[in-house]
Amino acid sequence: MRELTYVAKRTVEWREAPDPKLRSDGEAIVAPVAATSCDVDSAILAGHGFVDPPFALGHECVARVLETGDAVTAVGPGDLVVVPWSVNCGTCERCRAGLTAHCTAVPYMAMYGAPIGGNWGGLFSDLVRVPYADAMLVPLPAGLDPVAMASASDNWSLAWRLIAPHLKARPGARVLVVARGSIGLYVCDIARALGASEVLYVDPDPEHRTLARAFGAATAEALDPVPQGYDIAVEATGRVDQLGLTVKPLSPEGICESAGNHFRPGELPLLDMYLTGVTLRVARDNVRAHIPDALELAASGRVAPEKVVSHVFDWEDLPTALPEKHLKPVFVRAED
Repeated sequence: MRELTYVAKRTVEWREAPDPKLRSDGEAIVAPVAATSCDVDSAILAGHGFVDPPFALGHECVARVLETGDAVTAVGPGDLVVVPWSVNCGTCERCRAGLTAHCTAVPYMAMYGAPIGGNWGGLFSDLVRVPYADAMLVPLPAGLDPVAMASASDNWSLAWRLIAPHLKARPGARVLVVARGSIGLYVCDIARALGASEVLYVDPDPEHRTLARAFGAATAEALDPVPQGYDIAVEATGRVDQLGLTVKPLSPEGICESAGNHFRPGELPLLDMYLTGVTLRVARDNVRAHIPDALELAASGRVAPEKVVSHVFDWEDLPTALPEKHLKPVFVRAED
């Protein structure tokens, strides 16, 4: 089989690798049919990652199950499934608590798309081995388009977690989104659907702002002047200076979720945050716990994740098209 391999800044190539084999009766072999780049993949391709190449890239996809071990009961050959970005067993104490990104049964940071917790391969590969298949794989609900939901492995389900629980606790909240990519746009769509009274989307990209307005958000090119009175803020830029600006407009006891991958250090206005009473969460997501709820919302018809898909490319175009700057490209492989 082939793995799409990151080899240098803005350079990827197909490399041959052995076909994966089942190593236990609880595993599955899947073939991605619609895969997309995460916002962090864009940072890696721009040379801002923290792992030296070469390595297999990709951690968001919908896949077709090809083979399962005898103990797998949740999915079977032929099923379309979402493959979570992080590898987790589903049965350890942390997994049972929903902390699937911190599973104790696998090395720390075990994930697809970067070899920082072992080498699990990438989801831009022809074939993928999935350990703990019953715990990890989530069937795609009937009627959902794999292209629209290619990001359910991470960004779509992460966006649900960034905003949905907070809006449930604070109905009608005012929401501020400071972003540079797909996560923030998904948040706008979900926030509108779940009853936010106001959504302000801040992004220097005019095309992104146009899409945010289609989701019912007000938009701005920059936080200047800084507005006030937001109950919930989401930062998804990966820039500490932008995170610092995002926390300033919060109301007393406001909540800020940071989904940016902060590869570079910086300073935050801690005194302002202290005086306001800000709750800040900076974290990679325990996505497996949220995929079912995120898919349920997608299936409800109240949201339109397909609008964030900027381009649909053939699977064979990955080496040339992935390094290009696109908002949310999806790569589709024809099935035999």
